[in-house]
Amino acid sequence: MHDDVLSELLRPLWLTDVFYSMWQAGGPWGVKGYDDECAIVHYMIEGGCVIGFGDGSAPTELHEGDLAIFPHGTAHTFAAEPGVRTTPLSALVPHCRPGRSGVVTVGAPPYRTRMLCASLRYSAIGEPGLYQALPRIIVLRRHMLEGEPLLLRTLESLPSEIGRTAPGSRLVTLRAFETVFVLSLRLAMQELAEESPALQALHHPGISKALLAIHGSYAEPWTVESLAREAGMSRSVFSQMFRDLVGEPPMRHLTARRLQEARRLLADTTVPQQDIAQRIGYRSQVGFHLAFRKECGTTPGDYRTHRSAAGRTPRRGRPGPDRAGRDGEAPARPAAAGDAGPAAGPDGKGGAARGE
Repeated sequence: MHDDVLSELLRPLWLTDVFYSMWQAGGPWGVKGYDDECAIVHYMIEGGCVIGFGDGSAPTELHEGDLAIFPHGTAHTFAAEPGVRTTPLSALVPHCRPGRSGVVTVGAPPYRTRMLCASLRYSAIGEPGLYQALPRIIVLRRHMLEGEPLLLRTLESLPSEIGRTAPGSRLVTLRAFETVFVLSLRLAMQELAEESPALQALHHPGISKALLAIHGSYAEPWTVESLAREAGMSRSVFSQMFRDLVGEPPMRHLTARRLQEARRLLADTTVPQQDIAQRIGYRSQVGFHLAFRKECGTTPGDYRTHRSAAGRTPRRGRPGPDRAGRDGEAPARPAAAGDAGPAAGPDGKGGAARGE
């Protein structure tokens, strides 16, 4: 088993495309984005801005050297100050495609605000449940970044790197943004745990061990009792704390992780369908089919057929805030460590029916 819960949490997600741009702004400027399925990054190089969500919540101020991460691409505005008139993002960046869009200018000179904006498009297999519970915005202040040298150096190097056209530049940029994203979540776990139950769960000495077991060794025959022992906690305390921090019972979380892996394996047509149930921890095909249909609303066979057809027919969606277009499906990812393992409990459902 790996000893890194964050790595295991993010293992099913892998970056496939990134759209990035340099922004310069001046005067009473404002930009309005909208919801989309990607992670968003705003790094303030010079000046500052305020972030708003249009729901009555207090605006979030970003200052020079601050980094804001939007794990879910939540719709937001970013502006010189609260209450200014905003321009739709689509009017400024109408055609988002993977790669660099150049410099986006908003407002009027003198341009005293400069920032790096990026949209990170991850695989479409589905986000882990705990990832979905992350807050809509994570703000890392300049003084926090100074304590994470690799993250800070990567951010400071990106503006010059993304302007290069040398061989391999696209892959270098892709991996650099992925590094920024992972390091940002790691820093948030350390510095901002009290601001989010999901971050608390990743940081908690006992719950994080259980999450590591679920995400890294999902095929093992885990029960509430064995997960509680893994966490070093009593069954009752573990069950309640897991619910409070993760947002669902431990066995429900395990089932979701197994079925997430099933979707990934079904998308890879080189994996025999009859092998998938055992590889994710189900003893019986029937138990696997019932759980998959309940979770996904379709059978494993129909899911594989649909995914194969989608891969042959590229789909195009609307561009998102600072992000790449949704042109087709991501390629299947190579099998992760821990794919194979012992079967689940006697009911073939890993205890999911117990709701714990």
